Amino acid sequence: MNIRNFSIIAHIDHGKSTLADRLLQRTGAITEREMRDQLLDGMDIERERGITIKASAVTVHHKHRGEDFMLNFIDTPGHVDFHYEVSRALTACEGAILVVDATQGVQAQTVANAYMAVDAGLEIIPVVNKVDLPSARPEEVAMEIEQVLGLPAEQCIYCSAKTGQGIDELLAAICERLPGPSGDPNAKTQALIFDSEYDDYRGVIVYFRLFNGKLRVGDKLLMMGTGRSYTISEMGKFTPKMTPMNSPMAAGEVGYMVAAIKTLEDVNIGDTITLALDPADKPLPGYREPQQMVFCDFYPSGDTQFEDLRDAIHRLHLNDASFTFTPQSSEALGFGFRCGFLGMLHMEIIQERLEREGNVQVVQTAPTVTYEVLLTSGQVLQINNPAELPDPSKVAEIREPIVRVEILTPESSIGDLMNLCQSRRGLYKKQQYLSDTRQILVYELPLAEIIYDFYDKLKSITRGYGTMDYTFLEFRADRLVKMDILVNGQKVDALSTIVHRDKAEQRGRALLLRLKKEIDRHLFEIPLQAAIGGKVIARETIRSVGKNVTAKCYGGDISRKRKLLEKQKEGKKRMKRIGTVDIPQEAFMAVLEPDEG
Repeated sequence: MNIRNFSIIAHIDHGKSTLADRLLQRTGAITEREMRDQLLDGMDIERERGITIKASAVTVHHKHRGEDFMLNFIDTPGHVDFHYEVSRALTACEGAILVVDATQGVQAQTVANAYMAVDAGLEIIPVVNKVDLPSARPEEVAMEIEQVLGLPAEQCIYCSAKTGQGIDELLAAICERLPGPSGDPNAKTQALIFDSEYDDYRGVIVYFRLFNGKLRVGDKLLMMGTGRSYTISEMGKFTPKMTPMNSPMAAGEVGYMVAAIKTLEDVNIGDTITLALDPADKPLPGYREPQQMVFCDFYPSGDTQFEDLRDAIHRLHLNDASFTFTPQSSEALGFGFRCGFLGMLHMEIIQERLEREGNVQVVQTAPTVTYEVLLTSGQVLQINNPAELPDPSKVAEIREPIVRVEILTPESSIGDLMNLCQSRRGLYKKQQYLSDTRQILVYELPLAEIIYDFYDKLKSITRGYGTMDYTFLEFRADRLVKMDILVNGQKVDALSTIVHRDKAEQRGRALLLRLKKEIDRHLFEIPLQAAIGGKVIARETIRSVGKNVTAKCYGGDISRKRKLLEKQKEGKKRMKRIGTVDIPQEAFMAVLEPDEG
């Protein structure tokens, strides 16, 4: 049987999931009765937000010119924060279908995903989708694909995933133009783990791609990374539901296995599976570790205990290996975890999945990025939290992460976008013309300046037409300082930030004003201060809740009233000294909000 393994890649909202639906329908994998839009987006969050978060693998069968073809394809996410899912999917394939919207043309993530596929050595089939729309311009978009990506315009396949137009031509191209897997079924077994999930009854379910050799139910496995052995109790394929199979799987096939794996740490994404009795000489290359860009702390709240949060995070990490976590403790919030994410959307999705799938309640601190610190001794440290910054007298320089940002924008928005990048300490690199109406702007920007609201501002400036993609460049030194926030004279580590010295006072004032709104008034006066080292650069005061202690005095001597007021004053002083300030969750997020009006 002929096998074709491929991924569907595209910019967000260009129609990948709808195209996957149509391929499932046309190959008879699902019936009309089972059909629903975005069938492979199984999570509630994916359906609510209308985006793909997890890559989904499916096996279908197709007849082309009298020959049987087994098509294993993976529907991937389009958002820049989930690029690790895309890179993992591409490693398990020999080909890629690059989908481009006929109305929007080549976008930032289209370019990034295409380069990723080229780097992985994959054969690419360009597909111009949504040709049925009145505003579609398929020929122009095909020329754009040739100009920007170097893929010949005449090789583009025009289709509409919604109406089914062009799907037969696409299936024919997949069978004819994509190469088959190069693995040897008679060689020693090597299978790559590209995903996994946890089931309360069956343990860890492993998703794998078999590169060499064979696997069957009853085989004793060896995980080459951890050295643990298991026996396969169930093996099968996604069609698109998990369907158990009794026949052995050979090189080139994709499937899942259950082997009574109860310990979550025993399964690592990117690990190689081989046979315990006849192991392979060396593991497969695996995956490059993703570079986490945004960090924040999760602490249990409400009825959730630390152990509940730990179990929920371990289970979720099995399904999404692109975030990291390490234990953390805070005087204000107790024990929790410091987590690293690929971006802000990734962080939001992880928090939401923890609360829904893990059934836990969490308090989240304001996100920060990784910094490099050069000490006077010559040692270089990496810190993910401003609270970890060493004594300023030992610090020679602080380096911040710099990213190269490519922005695709309509020509009319160029001026406003340049102003936005300049205000975020951006360094202009180049400008590239795509067409009469669109350009690519390239800037080098500090990551800390773009993680919160840069994308939202970009969208509003370009009226939704602009897109961006960024890649990490290097850590670069600048005039950076740690700004501490003191609430009632006490430093609150979770509110500390690292800021540029020129912007420190402005940031400090803006932050204190926001905190003043978020923290409720108490029975005593609360001073809020922003400080760099021992120098206070900004101050605000939350006034106490007033109580009229002289209300019971209907007249008489003024000294009676004075005595009562003095007594109240002493009480307020004592309360301020020993009282505690309740800081709500919203206050921790106030650190992020933009300072611009």
